[in-house]
Amino acid sequence: MRGLLYIIAVILIIGWALGVFIYSATGLIHVLLVIAIIALLLGVIRRA
Repeated sequence: MRGLLYIIAVILIIGWALGVFIYSATGLIHVLLVIAIIALLLGVIRRA
């Protein structure tokens, strides 16, 4: 389960970065970033 969370987080962070630097979208990109951060935090909390 931890591996899946990290994969999802990495995909969302890449999508966010592409959106910011290439497409300059605002709302969806920030939602992706928040979801990625939450997924990473859940992975760290569950591992600890």
